[in-house]
Amino acid sequence: MKEYEILRIITKLLIPVILLFGLYIQFHGDYSAGGGFQAGVILASSFILYNIIFGVNVGKAVMSQRGAKIFMSLGLLLYTFVGFLGILLGGNFLEYNLLGPTSTYGQITGIFLIELGVGLTVGSVMVLIFYSFNKEDI
Repeated sequence: MKEYEILRIITKLLIPVILLFGLYIQFHGDYSAGGGFQAGVILASSFILYNIIFGVNVGKAVMSQRGAKIFMSLGLLLYTFVGFLGILLGGNFLEYNLLGPTSTYGQITGIFLIELGVGLTVGSVMVLIFYSFNKEDI
């Protein structure tokens, strides 16, 4: 793809916009449609676009398969931690009400952390799926 200079320039301009939109979906998903799953897919799509245009070797320098597995594990651990935190505080699994001084703050905190964990996991899995389909450099 080195001979397609226009695609490389447009990609450099689009990736920050895609990342910003993904972060908006991630952090606004608590209050409206959207959230962790959608944000994870959007953020991973920007990374996959980067890999397609600039090459997988360059993309793996930014995030290797090992790094994606670590982020996937962190997202899963965060989700599980929030779930068991409800049990440790005397409630049920994923009972958010106990996570704050009031039930409203607990709900906001719990949903934020859960959506963050889902976003990390889904985005990392999408990157790993892309890497698994790649048999040679693009």
